[in-house]
Amino acid sequence: MDYDPITLQVLWSRLISVVDEAAAALVRTSFSTVLRESNDFACVLLDAQGNALAQSSISIPSFIRTLPRTVKHFMRYFPPETLRPGDVLLTNDPWLGTGHLPDISISKPIFRNGKLVAFSGSSGHLPDIGGKIRSPDPRELFEEGLRIMPCKMMEQGKLNEFLFFMIRNNVRVPDMVVGDFMAHVAAANTLESRLLALMDEYSIEDLTPLAQEIYQRSQRVMEESIQQKLRPGVYRHEVHADGASEEEPIIIRCAVTVGEKNIAIDFDGTTPQVSKALNVVPTYTYAYTAYGIKCLLCPDIPNNEGVFVPVEVTAPEGSILNPRFPASVGARALTGHLLPEAVMGALAPLLPEAVLAPSSSPMWGMNLTGFNKNNQKFAGLFFLNGGMGAGAHHDGNHATSFPSNLSNTPVEVMENLFPIRIEQKAIRPDTGGAGKFRGGCGQRVDVRLVSPYPMTVGFMADRTKYPGAGLQGAQPGARGSLLINGKEISPKDQLRAEPGTLFTLNTPGGAGFGDPAERDAALAERDVREGYVTPGRAKEAHRAPSRRKGPQSQ
Repeated sequence: MDYDPITLQVLWSRLISVVDEAAAALVRTSFSTVLRESNDFACVLLDAQGNALAQSSISIPSFIRTLPRTVKHFMRYFPPETLRPGDVLLTNDPWLGTGHLPDISISKPIFRNGKLVAFSGSSGHLPDIGGKIRSPDPRELFEEGLRIMPCKMMEQGKLNEFLFFMIRNNVRVPDMVVGDFMAHVAAANTLESRLLALMDEYSIEDLTPLAQEIYQRSQRVMEESIQQKLRPGVYRHEVHADGASEEEPIIIRCAVTVGEKNIAIDFDGTTPQVSKALNVVPTYTYAYTAYGIKCLLCPDIPNNEGVFVPVEVTAPEGSILNPRFPASVGARALTGHLLPEAVMGALAPLLPEAVLAPSSSPMWGMNLTGFNKNNQKFAGLFFLNGGMGAGAHHDGNHATSFPSNLSNTPVEVMENLFPIRIEQKAIRPDTGGAGKFRGGCGQRVDVRLVSPYPMTVGFMADRTKYPGAGLQGAQPGARGSLLINGKEISPKDQLRAEPGTLFTLNTPGGAGFGDPAERDAALAERDVREGYVTPGRAKEAHRAPSRRKGPQSQ
């Protein structure tokens, strides 16, 4: 079929609205804060072959690229000819899904006049999945919770009662967990009904021609961007992260090979897999690597399968970015969120105006479980973000998640659901790296445990040793730190905390961009006036720019 530009744009906009409605249904019917408040989910419309066609506007970058691979795995376990209307497929297997057990991936085949025309897809983080609470502490996958291999959560509209009997008896907060499962079903049903209504309205019997048109146009834009913005060659960069201990820092070595119309990213030389939950499965490695490429080359083109055809990602088997089963992977974001930084660092010599200085990534989180004052079991998590890195023409945002788009959980929600009191929540001045454009500041959050019972607590935290480096002569962002009753500790271990314990979480700052001496005087005055930079630090920053060398091409 030939689509004129106007019709194609109308249909594309309608597809986005279909998935946006599904996302709204997921949020409004979810039980946990991690979906409702923190935005840790994605909704995607996929074609009958499992290719991503459209995503909701607020989907997080990792899930929108893992879901197509998950649906293709579903089709391997359940061939399309065996699927029926009302079937809902489910898994949380890290190697088939999003990379760790707390995320479930759900898909529903969509039929029109008896023919399979599409799949709905959604992924989201659960408040609990059993096992140890989420932290870098587990040493193998089996410690991390309940693993659900691909199965039919619903068969022809009938709930798999035994599956949910098993789930309820293996998680700490069964009502909340099952409620979130059913919210995904509500999203799938919404997507199905809205898509079929759209197809009826425009007399579309098969989505394939429309999907192919969108894919081909998007692929062409990516290929043209590679040709116009890059030059063939190999470009390298490496990123350092805290790792599991002082003796085990993580090094991500990235080589970006630019061809005429394609890009291949290889992570040979990266740290081998570790005996902590910092390993990243290939689907997640691909998702955040490809996301970094897209941000640089064609950020305004909607995400769909065609955009990513020219992008290849490889990592050596047995490395931290391609671990062997049953490696522990629960805290994989602490490594995976650094992949866009690695890609941007490699291509910075070619795209100095497009790259972002390193952010405070990975995002920080606190996971806790125990009993409240009424002796009721609780389990959950909340997120808090550091500063974003600056760009060539703008300051970094304060306390903003990147590369994920998770939200800071509101204080009122945290205190209502968990037996904790937030005694302070404030921007940390002087934490954004100084530069012509300043990195975003991190934040300080003081959390007091007010339950009369001890709690088990785990953290997601990094950049306590290796801050994000400034670009083009700028200074790095400040390191983060975690304190218990005023004493700094390693955030990588799960611990048991007594009533009254005070945790202080200081999230890192984003790195600056450009020589601090070139900062506009009015912006520097505003920084001091608004409390983001202290007067003494503002003067010091102009005298001590970073001299870190940039990445080199080969």
